[in-house]
Amino acid sequence: MEKLQAKLLLEDGTLFYGISQGIKGTVTGEICYNTGMSGYQEVFTDPSYFGQLVICTNVHIGNYGVNLVEKESDSVKINGLICKTFSETHSRERDSETLETYFENENIVAISGVDTRQLVKHIRENGAMNAIISSEELSKEEMHSKLKLLPSMKGRELASKVSTSKTYTLGESNAKYRVAVIDLGVKTNILRSLVQRDCHVCVFPYSTDANDILSWNPDGIVVSNGPGDPEPLKKVKATIGELIDKEVPTFGICLGHQLIALSQGLSTYKMHNGHRGINHPVKNLTSGKCEITSQNHGFAVDLESANQNMGIEITHMHLNDETVAGIRIKNKPAFSVQFHPEASPGPADSEYLFDDFIQLMESISMRVLSEKN
Repeated sequence: MEKLQAKLLLEDGTLFYGISQGIKGTVTGEICYNTGMSGYQEVFTDPSYFGQLVICTNVHIGNYGVNLVEKESDSVKINGLICKTFSETHSRERDSETLETYFENENIVAISGVDTRQLVKHIRENGAMNAIISSEELSKEEMHSKLKLLPSMKGRELASKVSTSKTYTLGESNAKYRVAVIDLGVKTNILRSLVQRDCHVCVFPYSTDANDILSWNPDGIVVSNGPGDPEPLKKVKATIGELIDKEVPTFGICLGHQLIALSQGLSTYKMHNGHRGINHPVKNLTSGKCEITSQNHGFAVDLESANQNMGIEITHMHLNDETVAGIRIKNKPAFSVQFHPEASPGPADSEYLFDDFIQLMESISMRVLSEKN
């Protein structure tokens, strides 16, 4: 069957032509690129990508299909996909279906046949920007008119779009540790990583008050990853600050890292084109070791504000551009990282951070017990 033509228009007027994949339609979003060679299903279902059009720099997408296991949420979260070669057939041992069928069932618009090398080079030079994909009969002027209605990612609050609406629990109720997760768009493997470490996990909506979280008597708090700008999340920032002040062990990941930083008076900024992929080098400044990490973020913690804050220790640094990749609050049991220790997709170099969080909860629990005695 002959495929429809599709078009991709960038905010600056640059136009690309390609082939329609998924459903026929028109979608907008901030354009970004992921450099991973595999793990596309996990990327598509990662809530941190909500509101974005994702370019996969790997040439072949869809060649191993999709299945029910390799997803990081209950649905596809990207607004649309841009790739070079979209495989409508696949080869795999496990039960799976084609990416084309998956996108059709999830109502996703995609475009293939795009020169992704040229496109990514353009974004690297000119920065992340809004874009529109259409397989409908729209002129460039009509596409541009629709694109102008989309606000910039800077200033956009998106966590509320992907957070759970109801509190729920995972793991055994008699597990050794009780961990409260503030859901800003949490990935499934973060929850899985906690349950595997003998944690009873309670996932709270992003807007939950500190008192409601504390009433569950958690041994620790995890502030999850998520999409959008951290700045508009004023209430979440205040809640995190209150929990940290009460010395509840706290671990932040990605957006959670940025909000922990904001709660301590640091500032954040929108990056030129962000970090998205599974091969980002990070140096652990405490151990001196380097890690290959999985990352997905378009905002970062300001280095100068971190250096000037006497209560903050920078623990991790991104080696490509020397951006802040991890911090620790010196006088409180709280730390955070900009990358994803749970990976999915990505390397397992940073899984030790979950063990560090377990040890932090254990040490605070022992201290509290000692003070009571």
